[in-house]
Amino acid sequence: MTNIPETGRSTRVQTRLVVIQILVLSLLGTLGGRLWYLQIRQGDEYAKEASGNHVQQVVQPAVRGSILDARGVALADNETRLVVSASRTELLKMKDDGKAVLTKLAGVLGMKPQEVMDKVRLCDAETPQPCWNGSPYQPIPITDEATPKQALQIRERAEDFPGITAEPQAVRRYTSPGKANTAQVLGYLSPVTDEEIQKAQDTESPYLRSDQVGRSGLERQYDKALRGKAGVTRYEVDNLGRVIGQAESDAAQPGSNLVTSIDSRVQRVAEYELNEAMKAARKEYDRNTGTTYKADAGAVVVMEAKTGRVVAMASNPTYDPNAWVGGISAADYKKLTGKDSNYPLLNRAIQGQAAPGSIFKVVSSAAAVEAGYDFDGRYDCSSSYSVGGQVFKNFESADNGAITIGRALELSCDTVYYRLAHEEWKKDGGMNPKKPNDYFYKAAHQFGLGKETGIDLPNEVTGRVPDRQWKQEYWEANKDAWCKTGKKNGSYVERISYENCLEGNKMRAGDSINYSIGQGDTLVTPIQMATIYGAISNGGTLYDPTIGKAVVSPDGKRVEEIKPESHGKLPISKATLAKMDEALAGVATRGTAAWRFEGWPQDKIPMHAKTGTAEVYGKQTTSWFATYTKDYAIVMTISQGGTGSGASGPAVRNIYDALYGVSDDGAIDKKKALLPEPMKALPKIKADGTIASPKVSKDVVKDLQPKDEDAEGATEGATDAATEAATEPGGDDPADPQDQQATVNTPDTGNRQTRRRKRRGRA
Repeated sequence: MTNIPETGRSTRVQTRLVVIQILVLSLLGTLGGRLWYLQIRQGDEYAKEASGNHVQQVVQPAVRGSILDARGVALADNETRLVVSASRTELLKMKDDGKAVLTKLAGVLGMKPQEVMDKVRLCDAETPQPCWNGSPYQPIPITDEATPKQALQIRERAEDFPGITAEPQAVRRYTSPGKANTAQVLGYLSPVTDEEIQKAQDTESPYLRSDQVGRSGLERQYDKALRGKAGVTRYEVDNLGRVIGQAESDAAQPGSNLVTSIDSRVQRVAEYELNEAMKAARKEYDRNTGTTYKADAGAVVVMEAKTGRVVAMASNPTYDPNAWVGGISAADYKKLTGKDSNYPLLNRAIQGQAAPGSIFKVVSSAAAVEAGYDFDGRYDCSSSYSVGGQVFKNFESADNGAITIGRALELSCDTVYYRLAHEEWKKDGGMNPKKPNDYFYKAAHQFGLGKETGIDLPNEVTGRVPDRQWKQEYWEANKDAWCKTGKKNGSYVERISYENCLEGNKMRAGDSINYSIGQGDTLVTPIQMATIYGAISNGGTLYDPTIGKAVVSPDGKRVEEIKPESHGKLPISKATLAKMDEALAGVATRGTAAWRFEGWPQDKIPMHAKTGTAEVYGKQTTSWFATYTKDYAIVMTISQGGTGSGASGPAVRNIYDALYGVSDDGAIDKKKALLPEPMKALPKIKADGTIASPKVSKDVVKDLQPKDEDAEGATEGATDAATEAATEPGGDDPADPQDQQATVNTPDTGNRQTRRRKRRGRA
């Protein structure tokens, strides 16, 4: 055993102690430094965060701005309703979490207790509606339809209803002035979602959980301006959620008002006439299908020709936007979105796509001139045109001999356009082109088709121009399915699939021929065609359609006007445009629309028109009627409604009568004219910021009708020559002068009821 000297052992112990002391001092230094960093360097920041954990917000919703028509009449505003709300914080202080109070409240309101309790529970991923997705410190609305008697019971028996309030609050209202619904244009509101809150939190316009936001129409497009800024009161609370003091408060700022170009009187007439036209069409016999027309949907646009401002826009079927106020029920939601609803939430003026039929011929006429064909040249309007063994017939196999392009527009002669399109197809190289000019397809793009018009409404669709690029992309997407189902000697659909499998990316002669008269794969929307016909009227400028006219601050001191903007010019020279304008006037005086404009004061208000009847495989024909004057362009379409002038013609004529005050004998009565010229000025803004509004008639349509005209008289229908027509692909309205003469010479009794029935083809 080795003996260690006492001095060596002492030295090692001292060394260990020194090391331990250094370690301890290092740890203390590190902890001290960290403590300094947290308490001194970042103390204010952490103190702020800690304070935030004990501050809760209560929101005072801002009053949403009104949406007004061009005269200042409210289309959407706010009404004061008695809102019964519950304070969840107060209810949770009770032994039974407020169940007894809520049960008593349900009895007063005539609701089921469970229904009331569901409304005050907080939303999460597992909780179904109804539930509350706002702050738990916010008063939770139970109903906004309390009666004064119910509110009085709650307030007088406050000891029986602790935590319950009954107070007047502003609630959104869609007014339907003069029964002008305007549903799809206005849109609707619904509560903000968590995703939207997260997405907007770092923007200039963040959302609060209590916010209602626009979901469609103008409510969505101008949501930021209309919404205003909610007021926020911040309360200090303890760890049990009890309020211990008020931190700060920001007052609510009301939203701005939106003045639109819509005239609620014209809007009502447009909605009424569209609906009546569809009802009348459903009584007409379709000899192609052996049934009456379904007339299942339709739309009409009334637009200022010189500015692109929309005066009226109606879509049918429609709905009551007030169904969304205060939360929509499951039953009502199903009615609006279910398979049997026919989707009334769709705005078919900007979202309804269909083949345009013969109203597309203005595009083909411009394309032909651009390709070198003389507008005044002579072209054979034969009864049919044959290509590769396939016969393309003219409407009712009419043979009108050699005519000009202008006359082809008037008579809507299909075979003239067949020849022009086929000739260009051959010049471009047929099935194997090298450098095709594609004048007919380029013209459609230059007219603004195949893309959005730029209207200030959300979710506008583009339509479709079936050019070579589209053909290639469509073939690549569907080739496998076509090749799988196609049969050389199968059914019609199977044979088409077989052909498409082999050469669906090739531009066939038949494709170009059908395209020239607005058939085939071409799709347009009513707003696109209204923009085009408005441009023909104003000299060639394609305007972005607009509905918003000005945003006015709540105090009326700041007015931001929304000026008309252009997105291009028509690819037509002034000389050609003048000739086309003359031809379209001829449509209304001696062509396919003449029988619908009998007695119109053409010398004072020149009318221009084009009829269209588009064939759709597996469905009845689509009715189109496109018109314009120096002031307005009006386009109407009815899905599965029949011919252009037969179904849509009477309604469009009646809208013009209302606009200009045209009486039964063709005279212009300015006292009865709703809008003889577009309204340029904004409504008067009062000193207090409110906007002056004229008195609104309860029903402007009744005001326009004589007392002896009943509702049945406005909707009756009987067979007319035009509606029974349209049997061939590309068919249009009758153009035979003798047939038209027989129609327009019906004796005029001077009675509005007789005239309206005659316009619908049943006098």
